Amino acid sequence: MSDVRERLKSARRIVVKVGTSTLTYGEHGNSKLNLYRIEHLVRELSDLHNAGREIILVTSGAIAAGIGKLGLSEKPKTIPENQALAAIGQGVLMHIYEKFFAEYGQTMAQLLLTKDTAADEHARENSRNSLKTLLKMGVIPVINENDAVSTDEIRIGDNDNLSAMVAEMINAEVLIILSDIDGLYDGNPKVDANAKLIHEVAEITPEIESMAGGAGTKLGIGGMFTKIQAAKIAAKNGIIMLIVNGQEVGNLRRALNGEEIGTIFYNA
Repeated sequence: MSDVRERLKSARRIVVKVGTSTLTYGEHGNSKLNLYRIEHLVRELSDLHNAGREIILVTSGAIAAGIGKLGLSEKPKTIPENQALAAIGQGVLMHIYEKFFAEYGQTMAQLLLTKDTAADEHARENSRNSLKTLLKMGVIPVINENDAVSTDEIRIGDNDNLSAMVAEMINAEVLIILSDIDGLYDGNPKVDANAKLIHEVAEITPEIESMAGGAGTKLGIGGMFTKIQAAKIAAKNGIIMLIVNGQEVGNLRRALNGEEIGTIFYNA
């Protein structure tokens, strides 16, 4: 077991990002929310919070929730349509998070951020103060990119980068990205049976960057490329980042227990 994984056991402030593919039945070709996974994720986060950890959740899934709510067979192609779906789905998604967190005795708060928030010094400071105050109050912040007004996430799946920016903003120790893949491979495991999982990345080299593929499922939009971008932001700020398969219940706890799952990024 790597020494850096040992540090995960004592990390107190943790940002967890969950992708659309984990929150929905996207692997079966539909955008209905996977309540089993969502409830187990909320239960794990709640239990970690009970154990004294500070938890911030960055969630995707608003557009997919909107698609499911309207019963659409596929994702629309225009940005205005996707913005409208995000506006519909945001309420659906937050209602489910609120219900599950309440069942496990937790109070959550919703925040909608954009990349512009991180870029604007005044807005950034306000967001940081709000987040830190919520954490002091024992609240679990649930953050999403404001897709109803922002086009970044719709275009390139930028919640990976958003989660890294949030982690840097509040001085988190760890960022965990829950995805539909076990981690970073040296090839595409969906087409190459010999592709090997890379367990540790101490430096993001051009070779590592070249391993990043394109988009994932038809419902999710962020591929490995945006995750590598997030890892660069995290590493630059001394934050440990992991990519872990979020479709397997219990992987979040296993990762924070220091088990060798997923891919861990850090500055050596």
